[in-house]
Amino acid sequence: MSDTLHQTPLHALNLELGAKMVPFAGYEMPIQYKAGLMAEHLHTRSSAGLFDVSHMGQLRIASKSGDVRDAALALETLIPADYAALGVHRQRYGLLTNDEGGIRDDLMVANMGQDLFVVVNASCKHQDADLIEKALGDRCIVTRHFDRALIALQGPEAQNALTSLCPAAADMKFMDAIETELAGVSVTLSRSGYTGEDGYEIGIAAKDAETVARALLAQPQVLPIGLGARDSLRLEAGLCLYGNDIDPTTTPIEASLAWAIQKARREGGSREGGYPGADIVLRQAREGVSRKRVGLMAEGRAPVRAGAKLFADAEGTKEIGVVTSGAFGPTVNAPVAMGYVATEFADVDTALFAELRGKFVPVHVRAMPFVAPGFKR
Repeated sequence: MSDTLHQTPLHALNLELGAKMVPFAGYEMPIQYKAGLMAEHLHTRSSAGLFDVSHMGQLRIASKSGDVRDAALALETLIPADYAALGVHRQRYGLLTNDEGGIRDDLMVANMGQDLFVVVNASCKHQDADLIEKALGDRCIVTRHFDRALIALQGPEAQNALTSLCPAAADMKFMDAIETELAGVSVTLSRSGYTGEDGYEIGIAAKDAETVARALLAQPQVLPIGLGARDSLRLEAGLCLYGNDIDPTTTPIEASLAWAIQKARREGGSREGGYPGADIVLRQAREGVSRKRVGLMAEGRAPVRAGAKLFADAEGTKEIGVVTSGAFGPTVNAPVAMGYVATEFADVDTALFAELRGKFVPVHVRAMPFVAPGFKR
């Protein structure tokens, strides 16, 4: 493994657990453990899995006025989400946009009462922090906590596994976020994740990360899960991977993420627009787009991978889109994918063809998620 790769605070524990390590977003990360990708995926769907996601970036944004709403309003100048109305101890998904309405990054923002707690993608965290500091520095104090660990406990048994160590977890609903203690350690705890299952994300000081991880792994329901299963789980859940399914060239409307723009920020809303690329995004929401992100299922057992071209005909003469993520879905026991297609081909059940090893295999547009979510509302 290259000496230039960063290591997470759980690196030694990952090796002890038999992880196969790979480079990812500048870090040496576990792709799978001894159980293997298929078993890890299915265990997370049926019980509880623990993920090391410490490569992600954690930020705090505090208003210089002392009022968290001022920090929320400032952040709204970069993101088309309603954070001013976000209640204390509540979290919301958001999209950093550019001047063309493209997606710089997707992130999570929680109102912690005194400030905003933000989690950003590993590959974008430094540029995100630079952007936010430059744009909001006159009104807000932005603090990077990139040395902290982040772990995710996911699956239908996540609550049972966690509550013996952190009783407060039981009362939390989906997208709640609190400061609490877990196994005697101070943590930031949100009831969220990126698998489509119920679960939690836990922010921890680096020095305490192994203590918390070992306490969770000692629970009979919990197995360590690698990035391989994390990818197949999020794909079955219809969730985007930044850099694959969304990037600076895709807009929220094209990406079928209009739901992430709340009423107050839409056309006619009390705080319509006001973020980079707003005119383009608002126009697309009103008039439509030429391409859309859709779910796809291929016939047979062979996965259709990212980069595969999509066609309207079996002869491959009319190209109408491209696959952006694809894998075998262990829960649905079939290949699943997502990609962008010309809007006239985006309706559910539309028959298409994907190029696979020189052949054109039948695929159909399907509704996402492919697996029903298990969130505790």
